[in-house]
Amino acid sequence: MEAAEAVSPAIVPSPGAWRGLLWFAPLTALWILLTYNWPSIPASGVPTTFHQLAAHGLIALGLWLGLERTNLTPGQRRATWLAIMIPDTLWLAVAWSAAVNGVFHADTASLPVLPMAIFLPVIIGAPLLLFSRRIGQVLDAMPAGWLVALQLYRIFGSWALVAWLHGAMPGVFALPAGIGDVLTGLFALPTAIAVATGTAEGRRAATLWNLLGLADFAVAVTMGIITSPGPLQLIVPDVQSIGAGAYPGVLTPAFVVPSSILLHVLSLRQLRRRRIADVARR
Repeated sequence: MEAAEAVSPAIVPSPGAWRGLLWFAPLTALWILLTYNWPSIPASGVPTTFHQLAAHGLIALGLWLGLERTNLTPGQRRATWLAIMIPDTLWLAVAWSAAVNGVFHADTASLPVLPMAIFLPVIIGAPLLLFSRRIGQVLDAMPAGWLVALQLYRIFGSWALVAWLHGAMPGVFALPAGIGDVLTGLFALPTAIAVATGTAEGRRAATLWNLLGLADFAVAVTMGIITSPGPLQLIVPDVQSIGAGAYPGVLTPAFVVPSSILLHVLSLRQLRRRRIADVARR
C-alpha cells in the first residue's frame, strides 16, 4: 500500500497539472477555431513569426538561467551562452531568409535543401550537445521540467490541421503531423510537473513524453518526404505537401523541427544523468 502511494503521484500528474491541461486544451481548441475561421491569420505569417521568435527567445533565456545555476565563472557562462546562441541565431536568420526568398521550393534547387535543413543541424548539433562536459554541467543545474515545458509551443503545429481542413495540405501528412504536435504540446505541461517531483516515475514519464515527441517528428518527416516532389516521393497527393517549400509553413520543418529534436536530445541526456546520479547516491 505504501509503495502504491509513493508511486502514484509520480505516474499521475498532480491535480494542478491536470487543471493546467484543462484550461490549456480549450485555449488550443480556440486557437484552431480562430485560424480556421480567419485564414488570413496564418497566411499573414504572424503566428509563425511569433512561434519562431518565442521558441528562440525561451531557449536563450532558459540557457542563461541554467548557466547561472552552475559553478562556472561569469566569463565561462557568457562564452558558453554565446557559443550556443550565435550559431542558433544565425541558423534561424538563414532559414528565414531562405524561406522568404523561395530557396526551399522544390523546383528551384537541384539539391534536397529542405531535408538538409532538417537533418544537418541535428547531425552537427546532437554529438556536441550529447558529449560536451560544459553542457552536462548546465543540465545538472537546470530543473528537469524546463526542457519539457519549453515545448508547449508545439501546439502551434495545429496549423497543419487547419491547412488540411481548408484543403491546402494533404491529410496523409497533416493529420499525423498536426495531431502529434498538438498532443506533444498539450502533455508538455503535466509531464513537466511530473518530472519536477524528482522521482524515478516522473523521469520515466518525461522519457516517454520525449519519445512521443521524437516519434511525431519521425512520422511527420517521413510523410513529408514521401508526399513531396522529388526522387523519394511515393504518394502524389491532390494538393501540395510541406515539401513544396512555401513560406511561412516551411519554416516549421526548416527551423522548429531540428530545434525541437535537439531539445528532446538534451532532455533525454539530462534525465539519464539524473538517473545515474540517483543510483550513485544509493
